[in-house]
Amino acid sequence: MEEQVVLVDEADRAIGVEGKMAVHRSGKLHRALSVFVFDAGGRLLLQQRASAKYHSGGLWSNTCCSHPRPEEDSLGAAKRRLWEEMGVACELSKAFEFTYRAKLDNQLVEHEYDHVYFGRYDGLPVLNRDEADDWRWVEMSQLSADVERNPGAYSYWLAACLGRVVAHRKAPAYGSI
Repeated sequence: MEEQVVLVDEADRAIGVEGKMAVHRSGKLHRALSVFVFDAGGRLLLQQRASAKYHSGGLWSNTCCSHPRPEEDSLGAAKRRLWEEMGVACELSKAFEFTYRAKLDNQLVEHEYDHVYFGRYDGLPVLNRDEADDWRWVEMSQLSADVERNPGAYSYWLAACLGRVVAHRKAPAYGSI
């Protein structure tokens, strides 16, 4: 059975469930999550999406991104997927939410209400090769500059929310992450 995603309205209220590929072909708004894990020095753990992924394969992206299952809360899904994709377990805190719509490769459309979480981890990831081909730690200033110079090397959603990630990390509540 195809993986199901939660369809939502503009206020993130669930309005239904549909198959993931059908939703990405039609461009319906659905719930998603993005995780940004930082080390003690403030570097971000990036993943290079597996080249075999159904879209955005081979692009560099935030630490983890996915969709909650029906009846699963976003925080639980974020922790589950962070472990499944990167072999990383850490505390996560909600940073912000945003909505975006983007035409991707393979004639797919991402239209997501994205819940963004921050975490801290100082170990080494253990990649699930079905999800990620590579990883690296990167300074935020270097990442911002490289996304500006080479936008085609990064996932759309990373570039779309990077400014907000930087701004939220400067906020007092996130000073230690």
